[in-house]
Amino acid sequence: MELVRPLTGQNFDALVLEAERSVIVDFWAPWCGPCRVVSPQVELLASEHPEIGVAKLNVDEAPEIAARYEIYSIPTIVRFERGEVAARVVGALPYPRLSEALGIEPTASGGSAALVLPFEPVRASPQTRRAGP
Repeated sequence: MELVRPLTGQNFDALVLEAERSVIVDFWAPWCGPCRVVSPQVELLASEHPEIGVAKLNVDEAPEIAARYEIYSIPTIVRFERGEVAARVVGALPYPRLSEALGIEPTASGGSAALVLPFEPVRASPQTRRAGP
C-alpha cells in the first residue's frame, strides 16, 4: 500500500474533503527543486503517522485545485481537517519544523502521535514586517 497517495482533480474531493481523518496534502510539481527536497519529509510524515492521510497533488495537472486553495508558491503543504484547511506550510522545512508547523507532534519511535489542536497560523503583524527598499 502506498504511504503517500497521488491526487488528481477527479479524486481530490473524495480523498481529502470527504475524509474522516486528517489529511496532509503536498502541493508540488516535478520541475520544482524545493519540492524534491521536501518529498522525503512528506514520506517520513506518512510512515510515522499512519493515522493521518498523506497525499500529493501535482499543481500542473490540477491547476483548478491549486487555485481553489490559493497555492501561489510550491511546495505548499496543507493539513485538512474535515474538509477545512487547518494548517499551511510554504517552502521546504526540516522534518521537525514541518511537523510542528502542521500541528503534528513528533514521534520518538515512529509510533502514533496526537494532533496538536487548536492550530493558529503565525502571521507577521504590520509592525514586524520589513519596509521596502
